[in-house]
Amino acid sequence: MHAQGRSAVEGLVMAERAPYETIAVHPLTPVIGAEIEGVDLAGDLSNHQFAEIRRAFLEHHVVVFRDQRLSDEDHKAFSRRFGRLHTHPLNAVNGTTDPEVLVVKANNKSKYVAGEGWHTDVTCDEEPPLGSLLYIRETPAIGSGGDTLFANMYLAYEMLSDPIKAMLEPLTAIHDGAIPYVQGYGYTPEKAFPKNEHPVIVRHPETGRKVLFVNRGFTSHIVQLARFESQAVLEMLYRVIETQPVLQCRVRWTPNTLVLWDNRCTQHHAVWDYFPLARAGKRVSVIGSRPVA
Repeated sequence: MHAQGRSAVEGLVMAERAPYETIAVHPLTPVIGAEIEGVDLAGDLSNHQFAEIRRAFLEHHVVVFRDQRLSDEDHKAFSRRFGRLHTHPLNAVNGTTDPEVLVVKANNKSKYVAGEGWHTDVTCDEEPPLGSLLYIRETPAIGSGGDTLFANMYLAYEMLSDPIKAMLEPLTAIHDGAIPYVQGYGYTPEKAFPKNEHPVIVRHPETGRKVLFVNRGFTSHIVQLARFESQAVLEMLYRVIETQPVLQCRVRWTPNTLVLWDNRCTQHHAVWDYFPLARAGKRVSVIGSRPVA
């Protein structure tokens, strides 16, 4: 790791955090991810308890709650405490009994699995999700497989050299829903999936910290660059995310686990290593704000 990368990691690791009073928080790594104990998400959370959960969410970016027994309404009720619920573009295309709940499942008949490959959720939207809450009820029968990797996009930005940061600051990129949903999944909708232009470097609306905001899943090109330049720059940035394990944590799913991630400062990758076994759950996302430089 180069000196700038070491400095960025040291700054995150050495930051002191206030203790929690109503929950137990156990970090997965020094820079991303934590498991939270001592809370029943189907119960009545006090305002103080929810405030501590929200603080852990902002501090660790990915938080894991195990052994939760949640109905769809419980799942949505907890999610609504973070904001308005999002309707996924695939629910809008396919039709569903509940547009706020996205079914996530794969088995021996699946041709693909949702989320395979590094991405940030639905950045093709004008207002991409603030966060997503995935509740997995069924895990592969062998007891392992189907983990999700998460990467810290604050740190991805901070690891870049100053000349690269300066080059990226004024740039914007197109995020196109057709990339995963048409090219990847083979959908042929009657109307186009969303497409929007966002800054390459954005500020997190709550922490004010800078974030690298391009992803292989949705970003088609950088507007201000020639196509070959855009491809080269984006590939370089994707390789930072994909080849630097220090950015990442790995969440192993067990039945009845809910994971909440900050979609504004993370990317994730669903590992499909369990075919032909099955994994199933449901995801609820919360509408965010338009990304700003």
